[in-house]
Amino acid sequence: MAYIITEACIETKNAACSAVCPVDCIYEGDDQFYINPEECIDCGACEAECPVSAIYAESAVPAALRGYAGKNRAYFVG
Repeated sequence: MAYIITEACIETKNAACSAVCPVDCIYEGDDQFYINPEECIDCGACEAECPVSAIYAESAVPAALRGYAGKNRAYFVG
């Protein structure tokens, strides 16, 4: 999984990240957007575009927000 969308996206759901994604791997959930790890090409365009700084490379997610990696995986598992 390359990028994770975290807490700052909840209820904000600004679609700027989705608009710049060249492979359309960002999906809108009930409370936030999610990045499909199988479709992401690791370009980083979404991270730079996010107006609330909610997107991190998985290896750079702050410790307090690491639970969002599991939330993202669970979204695509079902």
